[in-house]
Amino acid sequence: MPDTEQGNQTSVTEFVLLGFGNLPELQTLLFLLFLVINIVTTVGNILILVLVVSIQNLHTPMYFFLGNLSCLEICYTSIILPRLLSSFLTGNKTISVTACFVQFYFFGCLAATECFLLSAKSYDRYLAICKPLCYTTLMNNRFCLQLATSSWVSGSLAIATLTVLMSQLTFCDSNEINHFFCDFAPIVKLACSDTHLLEVTAFVFSSIFTLTPFLLTVASYIHIIAAILRIPSTTRRQKAFSTCPSHLSMVTIYYGTLIIVYMLPDTNRLRSLNKVFSVFYTILTTLVNPLIYSLRNSVVKEALWKALSKLVPVTRI
Repeated sequence: MPDTEQGNQTSVTEFVLLGFGNLPELQTLLFLLFLVINIVTTVGNILILVLVVSIQNLHTPMYFFLGNLSCLEICYTSIILPRLLSSFLTGNKTISVTACFVQFYFFGCLAATECFLLSAKSYDRYLAICKPLCYTTLMNNRFCLQLATSSWVSGSLAIATLTVLMSQLTFCDSNEINHFFCDFAPIVKLACSDTHLLEVTAFVFSSIFTLTPFLLTVASYIHIIAAILRIPSTTRRQKAFSTCPSHLSMVTIYYGTLIIVYMLPDTNRLRSLNKVFSVFYTILTTLVNPLIYSLRNSVVKEALWKALSKLVPVTRI
């Protein structure tokens, strides 16, 4: 609640995350839905991470980046969903300003990091399909580690700058955030101080961390598709493209909704849909990772079967 200071000026010390309060009749259904997503996402991504670390056959660049994505999705889920589920159960939608900024910081770090990890994964597929003779030399362990480290570190530093600028804002009067987590635009709308520098900085960072890796990913897949179409054998063509559809699906969902929310003009129609689009890139994509990347991947399924057969002796049908 706002605390009264000198005169009529008030300073907000906590926000109210309205979430999906405009759908009271669906609260129970939404709670169950997000609970199932939380469990499946966490268990699925932990399983992938364990397999990638423990199975020797998965110690390749492709699965190294998949492991990084799984680690990222676990963090994503733990930042957003527990708070949302708690608000469904208790009805308490308040969050302190400090806690809100902390949630925004970690969410922003993970979003920026995911953009670059998806781009690195597409570059890995580009080298594997378009330059197979040079693949082992170019995509070595050191280079993979450098790509992953730079993805995590650059995302953290950029969002730290935004968070520091946001912490300088003054909030007064309304403290209701029309969202289910502390996102940039809903917070800035509540500020009663000048936000021009912050908005310009955010647009520049959004362009760098969203548009740039998106264009790199698109460029990689243009070269991949062109190379595949030149393969004379239909069987070899299908085998070469088999690892791409799952990644392409993930990229389309993630970047598509991310660009709509952060890059397109802030119109009334889009503003009303942003909460729905945000569900896609914050919650549904974390579910897509274990379901699409793994259940449709024969190597991961084989590794999973071997791991389970060691624990529980069964006869494969």
